[in-house]
Amino acid sequence: MTAADTERFRLRRFVERLVQLGECDIHDKAIDLVDVAQVLEGNPRAVWFKSVGPEKAELIGNVMASRKRLALALDTDEAGLMPELAKRLAAPVKPVKVEAKDAPVQQVVLKGNDADLCALPVHLQHGEDGAPYISAGLDFAQFPETGWTNVGCRRIMLRGPRQAGIDMIAPSDMRAIFLDAVARGEKTPVAYAVGSHPCDFMAAVSGTPPMDELDVLGALRKAPVPVVKCVTNDIYVPADAEYVLEGYLDPKGHTEPEGPFGEYVGYYGIVKRNPVFHLTAITHRKDALFQTVTIGGKSLARTDTAQLTTVKTETAAWAGLVTAVREPVAVFATPSSGGMYNVRVSLRQRVPGEARNAIAAVFGSMAEAKQIFVFDDDIDVFNDEQCDWALATRFQGNRDMVVAEGFRVVPLDPSLGGQRVGAKVGFDCTIPFGKRQSLEWGIPMPPVMPKANGAAKRSVTDVLAEKPASFLELMAAAGTRDGREIVRELDKLYSADKLSRHDSGRYMLKDK
Repeated sequence: MTAADTERFRLRRFVERLVQLGECDIHDKAIDLVDVAQVLEGNPRAVWFKSVGPEKAELIGNVMASRKRLALALDTDEAGLMPELAKRLAAPVKPVKVEAKDAPVQQVVLKGNDADLCALPVHLQHGEDGAPYISAGLDFAQFPETGWTNVGCRRIMLRGPRQAGIDMIAPSDMRAIFLDAVARGEKTPVAYAVGSHPCDFMAAVSGTPPMDELDVLGALRKAPVPVVKCVTNDIYVPADAEYVLEGYLDPKGHTEPEGPFGEYVGYYGIVKRNPVFHLTAITHRKDALFQTVTIGGKSLARTDTAQLTTVKTETAAWAGLVTAVREPVAVFATPSSGGMYNVRVSLRQRVPGEARNAIAAVFGSMAEAKQIFVFDDDIDVFNDEQCDWALATRFQGNRDMVVAEGFRVVPLDPSLGGQRVGAKVGFDCTIPFGKRQSLEWGIPMPPVMPKANGAAKRSVTDVLAEKPASFLELMAAAGTRDGREIVRELDKLYSADKLSRHDSGRYMLKDK
């Protein structure tokens, strides 16, 4: 057992930083649980509720609901999020075990009838939800063959003080662990951390190759994760979390109705059959800060879930791009599409066909990627205006669209109409290969005068006697920042029938 820093990556510390940076509002007034979602809906900032429900609990929401705040968690900016994420994921860091007495998350231990899910500040997030949901749960479970820890994100629907429904429909490592245990007729030990640093959430959705995912949490933190063994099972969890819910999944399998729930695609998910979680203990810090994450609705771009999904999508897309094209520059999954359906890519094309290769690579990177837009590197994929302009002026539907069908898809997409496979569309919004340097594809920009180099000022005739020149080059040679005197000199040459123009627009003398 080793001493470790259990405050550096505490959620409360990160929230305090957001307050200082103007990224988090403090809601001091008492508020009922049913009103929490309305305050968070579409809010561009995180909200720290100081007095929720009759217990006057502390609750934080929208922590990760902007790319800027995710970038802050990695000490970078919005454009640097993906490069920094890729760099950190390449360097796993093993966890360090700590004793229970040194684990803040076990400062308070509630077992048996004292452990009560209904005593937590869990709120109804959407009007048609089946019950209040714990939406910020990170689940921790073990692969029985390797002993590695799997980490994922899972919603928890309250069914009672010590039972809850767990969404386990989509393919995942956690689902595989659970189904293996069900096949043996055994319970699945599991623990849920509620109240975690954004680094841990990003690690949970990053889709790394098979490994102990506590090492992935360490990679995103760039520091070992202090972990402690649960009090009622053998799962190791972050010792610096705010809350941990311990228990097991019922071996009966997908048996109980769960839902409906507002989903990350922006619509409701229907009632499904899912496993039941049985609570055996709740542990938490003495001054624990409960967390909720926003999901669904019309303001997808300002929800935690969509922003986190962008991380998942971009990580998968980037992995495909680095092998498919020579020089990918950036990738951005738009959060307003749920962080997955619309993906923008920019690249430097070195050989013909790379834009199509990029489209194919993202098609195959993950089921969720549905519309792929590929741009040259002069387009900022994070800028809606630039992307709209490139789509409008560089794309022809009969030439630059790639349509393919029969792909594995996410069933939550309502446009599928119940089908299990779907179509993907690629938009090649790049300048035709080899034509980027031509004038008709040049982008007009304000003139920039070169710095004076001390050379003698030269007349228009002297400059053009050497080679053709643009109007700005003539101004620079004459040392003028006005330009009208250049027009007067050109007029004299026109009158003497000595001036001509190159197809590029440059001026030149007729005898040259």
